[in-house]
Amino acid sequence: MKKKKPIRKCIVTGETMEKKELIRVVRSPEGEIFVDHSGKKNGRGAYLTNNEQCFLEAKKKDALSRHLNVKVSEEDYERLLEERKKGTKR
Repeated sequence: MKKKKPIRKCIVTGETMEKKELIRVVRSPEGEIFVDHSGKKNGRGAYLTNNEQCFLEAKKKDALSRHLNVKVSEEDYERLLEERKKGTKR
């Protein structure tokens, strides 16, 4: 039997895709917000389509603040955009 691939939904576009095609943004229990490249970090997560347009739309609508139940600042959005581009692991 084939293993089922995890499916997640982008909070901006509403599209459902395989988990690995999306970027996970996490609010850690300490309140820190960062891009989770491993997809396994502890905390509340929200998924975004992996493109700049989607991140900019999330910033415009302040979608991450709603989904992560915490105020996400302009600086946070800028930093997340940089983290997404770099693909840095934490």
